Amino acid sequence: MPKQKPCKSLVKRVRVTRTGKIMAKGAGGRHKRAVKSPARKRRLGAIRPLEGAAAKQIRQGLGLI
Repeated sequence: MPKQKPCKSLVKRVRVTRTGKIMAKGAGGRHKRAVKSPARKRRLGAIRPLEGAAAKQIRQGLGLI
């Protein structure tokens, strides 16, 4: 059976740590920034670990499962 190729768009959007955690930016920080509080904008810009089903789907798309 051939190896699964990773989804190139996912490779550009997420980062995998040495321990295997999937790190990504928060969604919703690109537009309508005037109505969001400064604290909310900072949180959306931060890189955070993904958990649960989202992390599992991304691992599958990267070919790590």
